[in-house]
Amino acid sequence: MLVRLGRAASQLTAVAMTRRVGAARDAFLFAQSYSKVIATPTAAAVAVPSVPPASSTSKSSSKKPEVRLSAMFWSKPCSLALPPNSPLRIEEPQSEGIKRILLKLLLFYSKQSKSIRGANAVYHRITSQVNKPAIYDVFNLEKTFKTTFSLLVLHMWLFLRRSKEEGKEGVDFGQYLYEIYNHDVELRVSKAGVNLLLTTWMKDLEKIFYGNIVAYDAALARDAKHDDLAKVIWRNIFSEDGSEITNDVDATAVAQAMARYVRRESTCLSMTDKEAIFSGNFTFSSLENKH
Repeated sequence: MLVRLGRAASQLTAVAMTRRVGAARDAFLFAQSYSKVIATPTAAAVAVPSVPPASSTSKSSSKKPEVRLSAMFWSKPCSLALPPNSPLRIEEPQSEGIKRILLKLLLFYSKQSKSIRGANAVYHRITSQVNKPAIYDVFNLEKTFKTTFSLLVLHMWLFLRRSKEEGKEGVDFGQYLYEIYNHDVELRVSKAGVNLLLTTWMKDLEKIFYGNIVAYDAALARDAKHDDLAKVIWRNIFSEDGSEITNDVDATAVAQAMARYVRRESTCLSMTDKEAIFSGNFTFSSLENKH
């Protein structure tokens, strides 16, 4: 069924994309083919409609600097909180007099409103990390819909894992963040020209999201094997068809390197204070530097 619908969607969206190339170019390269994505170690791949290319511009042939994966992500974890004088900090607006009174009446300073603003700031940090060319260069990934979406889910999981350490408050905050994420993904898919099967796309992507979350949690469980995380990362991000990691030396090295990155970021987030976590005043580790 999905295959037939996918073919129909490809034909219809091709017309729409011709008219909306400019908008699609800014949408996480949703115009690339979305190949199969594995949600869990045992789940079957979810096939979703293909979207035609947004641009015919060829990829730059300039030689990228050599990346020594074996030397990366070994440094001691540290807090990711931004220093007080950082220009990247996001501060709550301070108002006085009648303006502050009006804002209070409008519940601008309510706990829920502050959490929503914080969740928006956090999501900006996540998308900023996922959008940086460095993450694709370091891990030798082509920037397609699949890889971008998979990296987005990975970083969402990293934050949600940290926020749950704050109990119910963290779980509630995570729900605000998920709603922002879900709305953003829907807009991006729609902007890419997939309107006919938007509901189908969103249902499939939701299954993939939760499947990935479960798989990552299991890979970091106390009874998990050390190489479980690398295997899950390979299936969810690097593999085109959800197959297991091979004995290829390069494939193993890149999956293990991302596993080290993930473990380090998880520890760094745990070391980041609650205020920075809930206000979005933190940044993920720079991939331009070799950790």
